[in-house]
Amino acid sequence: MFICKNCKSVDKFELMFAPDYKGARNFKQEYNADGDIIITVDGYTFMPDLNFMNGHAVCRYCGQIYIWDYSSDS
Repeated sequence: MFICKNCKSVDKFELMFAPDYKGARNFKQEYNADGDIIITVDGYTFMPDLNFMNGHAVCRYCGQIYIWDYSSDS
């Protein structure tokens, strides 16, 4: 999980699609044997890391971007 450095909320990676996303929006979230989150979007599977979050994820609570850090809960 990741924490917003602005509002301190912990994101459990509840993916929100950008309004201009053109894919089918088929989304699946699961965990591997190590407890890491694995995301599949339209057939593309990946494990989000801090670089991904800071490049693409907007905090759903305060709306900020480029503000993520690893949560101590992860």
